[in-house]
Amino acid sequence: MAADDSPAKQGSGRPQLSAMRTSSYLKEHQQYRPPKQHGENHFGIDTVVEDLQSARISPPKNFSPFNGVPSKDEPPTILEGASHDFTHPNCAPTRGTKSDKLVATLIYKSAPSRTSNVPSPRLASSDSDIPANLAPTTNIESFPLEPPAAGEPESLDHLYGSYISPMCITSFLHLMSSFPLPQGVAEATSSHRCLDDPDHPLVVELTLSPAPSPNYLSLADLRKHELIYRFEREWNVDVALQRDTLWRRYPRLVVFDMDSTLITQEVIDLLAATITDPPDLGAKVASITHRAMLGELEFDAAFRERVGLLKGLPVTIFEQLRPVLNITKGVVEMMRAFKRLGVKTAVLSGGFLPLTSWLAGELGIDYAFANQVVIDDSGRLTGDVKGRIVGRERKQELLLEIAKKEGIPLDQVVAVGDGANDLLMLDTASLGVAWNAKPRVQLEAGARLNGESLVDLLYLFGFTSEEIDMLTV
Repeated sequence: MAADDSPAKQGSGRPQLSAMRTSSYLKEHQQYRPPKQHGENHFGIDTVVEDLQSARISPPKNFSPFNGVPSKDEPPTILEGASHDFTHPNCAPTRGTKSDKLVATLIYKSAPSRTSNVPSPRLASSDSDIPANLAPTTNIESFPLEPPAAGEPESLDHLYGSYISPMCITSFLHLMSSFPLPQGVAEATSSHRCLDDPDHPLVVELTLSPAPSPNYLSLADLRKHELIYRFEREWNVDVALQRDTLWRRYPRLVVFDMDSTLITQEVIDLLAATITDPPDLGAKVASITHRAMLGELEFDAAFRERVGLLKGLPVTIFEQLRPVLNITKGVVEMMRAFKRLGVKTAVLSGGFLPLTSWLAGELGIDYAFANQVVIDDSGRLTGDVKGRIVGRERKQELLLEIAKKEGIPLDQVVAVGDGANDLLMLDTASLGVAWNAKPRVQLEAGARLNGESLVDLLYLFGFTSEEIDMLTV
């Protein structure tokens, strides 16, 4: 035992496992070491430890698993060109706050003679590097070198295509960014929906959050702003601005004018056209009608004057005119949609009750009001009117009476008309729509539609073409 404990024995100690650097003692002490073969399938424990000496085994900070929400420590990762991020422009507002969104519905004013000549660049195939519909042409040689002449009407849609192009939307958002935001808001967000066709949209709904500061411009003033009118003319669109509220999407009463709205004619002009003696009577009545609709003449007095010129016409003339009435395109489908939605409808006409009542029955309209003419014992018009004339003030009163009877708040009432005698009615409703209206009405109404079909009205409530098809089938 003593021999075993000698200093010589202790000095020549055997190699310890902790001092070994490889799995072979001989390899470790030979002068030339071959390079490490990574393809070897067998490694000793020392080899593994050696490989890990230059690596950090523990994390530099507390480790927490990724919970799926991007942050500074876990930024969003771009995968195959798509940036995954979380934004909340269309979410419900934070508890205790209210949303303040503005909806802008852009409707292209289509006309067959124009749309057939200017196709959408998106529909044409091209190998150009210029993105489709983001430039007037994908052919760089034919790219316009100068802007269009200032006096050229609807010039931009002629360049970019007869639809609402991305450049049109960008131009509108740039316009809206020129209005100040509410105090404390640094930037606005926007989103859009193509309500009819994503490839060639004629109707686009933009949601802006928040709306421009009401302290700077009220909604009524914003609708009449010169920049909005200029934009409409440049891009050949109608712009309808509304607060994004629950009631915008759920109207319960829609009130219409009849002449030049539900039908394309003025009934009193049709009546006058049947009188051949004197031969210029029809033209005279039409002139008075036109001036009254423009607001140049007081409606009630002008109506009495025109009815006086119809003295002697047989009462059967109203039945004879029924087949002549030309119902505006889209009215039948629109009324069918309102019926399926449970929306009440009314026609308030400055014309004549016999024709107004007949048309309301044909279209399924719930309420019909118009003027009653006096008939003598021989069955002919006396040239007088019975009771109050359904003019500007009376239309407003009737709208309020119907809404009260049905228990419908004015927030859910919509009115549509074209003449100056409709202005009070349009102003009283939550949304007043000028349909192919006279210039003064276009300027003062809350919204303008200058299309071919009254089905366009349904887009103002946020319906898509798919939903409209479901309602009108």
